[in-house]
Amino acid sequence: MKSIVLYSTRTGNAKMVAEAIASALPEGTPCRNIREMNESLSDYDCVFMGFWVDKGTADDASRKVLENLHNRHVAVFATAGVNPASSHAQDCLKNGASLLPEGKKPAGTFICQGKVDPQLIEAMYKRFPADNPHGRNPESEARHKEASTHPDAADLENAAAFARNVMNFIQAEK
Repeated sequence: MKSIVLYSTRTGNAKMVAEAIASALPEGTPCRNIREMNESLSDYDCVFMGFWVDKGTADDASRKVLENLHNRHVAVFATAGVNPASSHAQDCLKNGASLLPEGKKPAGTFICQGKVDPQLIEAMYKRFPADNPHGRNPESEARHKEASTHPDAADLENAAAFARNVMNFIQAEK
């Protein structure tokens, strides 16, 4: 089975997760930033597509790729500045996966916490009042501080385990 790992990144989080995923796949599995990709995806049986969360879903560049993935198997992963177990993180992951073509269900999904771009944090602090979840307040500052330590080694091992689980799921499907 021929696989490829694709990602879009703003701070490097999704790249780190993509590389961890690729490390769990057969040696030589390509791992590419979608902005630098110039090959056809039609030859791949499985595409792992990763994005950074922007406004509750996949970033714009990833949206365009997700909407056009007609490969037999597609696995979706994401990074966000929130706890991956939170309902917000899970909703963001679902929103991104829902961009796949009609009728296409992901072979698996994974979301990992990651640091938030400091410029984006400052822009949010300027845009939103302190009583907003994105405004400057002790809760958001604590959330950003926690996010700054991710992805960590455990996150990357979880990403690799996700890749192995997807491949096991695909093999069992046959």
